Amino acid sequence: MKKKIVVLPGDGIGPEITEQALKVVQMISELFNVSISVQEMLIGGASIDAAGTPITEEVIKQCKESDGIFLGAVGGPKWDDLSTEERPEKGLLQLRKELDLFTNLRPVRGFNSLIDASTLKRKYVEGIDLVVVRELTGGIYFGKPRFREKKKGITRAVDTMEYSTPEIERIARAAFTIALKRRKKVVSVDKANVLASSQLWRETVKEVALDYPEVELINMLVDNCAMQLIRNPKQFDVILTNNMFGDILSDAASMLTGSLGMLPSASLGEGPGLFEPVHGSAPDIAGKNLANPLAAIESVALMCKYALNMEQAGNSIERAVERVLEQGYRTADLSPDSSRTVSCSEIGDAVVEMIKKSKV
Repeated sequence: MKKKIVVLPGDGIGPEITEQALKVVQMISELFNVSISVQEMLIGGASIDAAGTPITEEVIKQCKESDGIFLGAVGGPKWDDLSTEERPEKGLLQLRKELDLFTNLRPVRGFNSLIDASTLKRKYVEGIDLVVVRELTGGIYFGKPRFREKKKGITRAVDTMEYSTPEIERIARAAFTIALKRRKKVVSVDKANVLASSQLWRETVKEVALDYPEVELINMLVDNCAMQLIRNPKQFDVILTNNMFGDILSDAASMLTGSLGMLPSASLGEGPGLFEPVHGSAPDIAGKNLANPLAAIESVALMCKYALNMEQAGNSIERAVERVLEQGYRTADLSPDSSRTVSCSEIGDAVVEMIKKSKV
């Protein structure tokens, strides 16, 4: 079996965590006898510096022709003064739109060995297992009009929150389908008491829910959901929400696991999927071999399951991460005691070795 992946290391800590992720790709390729070709290309600030644009048409073309795409991270202060359309993040948004990656899955799974790394008490986070299903190609990040203007000395900026019934229907069906394989509970998050787009969201999700009678649907306002994630996170199974709310809520949920560095994600559509850690480019620690690569490595596990038809390999990666954590390996974000921490490359090597041992 032959597979092709496009790898986009990006900016900041992106190249460092990508290096560790590729070690895992190489190991599973060998152990599971699958030929995985890797094509490394530029995105974000790295692409701006080299090609003058956050993503090139050639990168988009190669991504469309791949079996899956792995992304490290984009952005950094070097490019902060650019306009919205020129910034590194625009490359990622364009890639999501071009590939129609409308379903973003952000699983939040608690590790027993990391319970004390969470800022919440053990009784609230022990056994957490939820997934945020975020609509990824609509909403305020893509709505029009979108502009900034200055008139009579006053600057005004406009972003538009926009959704259509078909956009909401397809992401709702994705969430309900996932819930059927889990605990059969969907919490749909909106701001229907204020926003017209959220009122349409709630109406449409209720209609879709009629086709899934086995699944319990709860509608929840986004501010209440943010509070409930801290108050009682174990009540959640599948959280369905729009682009902006999903972005914010999943980052908040990451701290239930102990660190943003633990959250992988999968962005899916009809074609090749995009797999990336949820965290950003962390320019303050870039190049220091301090970053936590586990979210990147778990994103490879998701790529195995959703893009490469290698579910066994994906499970093997997830078990290896869990065992490495049980053995006490910690990057700085997971351990307040610096004497116990290891580097980005060391924890990557440990995961690779654990995968290898599991197949012996």
